[in-house]
Amino acid sequence: MKNFELTILGCGSAMPTTRHYPSSQVLSYGEKLFMIDCGEGAQLQFRRNRLKFSKLHHIFISHLHGDHCFGLIGLISTLGILGRTGELVIHINSEAERIFRPHLDFFCRELPFEVRFEPLPRKHEVIYEDRTMRVSSLPLKHRIQSCGFLFEEKEKQRHLIGDMVKFYNIPIKELAGIKSGADFITPEGTIIPNERLTRPADPISRYAYCSDTTYLEKLIPMIEGVDLLYHEATFAEDNKVRAKETFHSTAIQAATIAQKAHVKKLLLGHFSARYEEDSIFLKEAEQIFPNTILAKEGLHINI
Repeated sequence: MKNFELTILGCGSAMPTTRHYPSSQVLSYGEKLFMIDCGEGAQLQFRRNRLKFSKLHHIFISHLHGDHCFGLIGLISTLGILGRTGELVIHINSEAERIFRPHLDFFCRELPFEVRFEPLPRKHEVIYEDRTMRVSSLPLKHRIQSCGFLFEEKEKQRHLIGDMVKFYNIPIKELAGIKSGADFITPEGTIIPNERLTRPADPISRYAYCSDTTYLEKLIPMIEGVDLLYHEATFAEDNKVRAKETFHSTAIQAATIAQKAHVKKLLLGHFSARYEEDSIFLKEAEQIFPNTILAKEGLHINI
């Protein structure tokens, strides 16, 4: 079974503080690392959490505000110094190449690998897919185009029951089909139902990342029942008006989305620098959605 683990590199908002780094996360799945946002200091946190640069697969940037993307050039430069050769794909706003390409040409002009900017859509659709993982876009509502991401495992194969495979003397060439759900037909023509030969597949894991956005109920059907929801909680209720003005969310609004979407666990982050204690966000969110935790640098969560 592949590991599906989230590491928080930064969970602060735009104003730097001594408590939090700007937004950045890494999702580990099998031998691949997927970075989600890349604020300043992301590569330092990458090192601090003993993550391997060689396993970094794709980068997903929610929007073009500095606290979510100012770490990109430094990270790419480091990857070049380390001798990376494989293509790096950055899923990002369509304006990004016009902005970042001149910086790459000046600071990283002899990169041993290609950097490809893959424009994000403005609707909910699959933006990355491999044999075992699927990533979809989640359109958010912010001051500029903003996009969340849904990471989900693909359906897994059923488990063979060894004793039944031996009992029916099933040829090796038939096993792959049976694991995928096929029945077995004996040489005599008898149909052996798949349920007799296999046990159910392991459940898939799903993670949704939603930052930055105002309260947005359109998200609910897209993230219904996810194992873990990261939702921004820039403000507490004392700044609810400010949250609306800046197209951000409060902790209670994030908890309400989690409750209505029936998610299993809520992770809050993107905390405003005006609060000296993050505990206020947890206290308010738990009134609506008890299974809430706070993001913090170095936090590892098995999904």
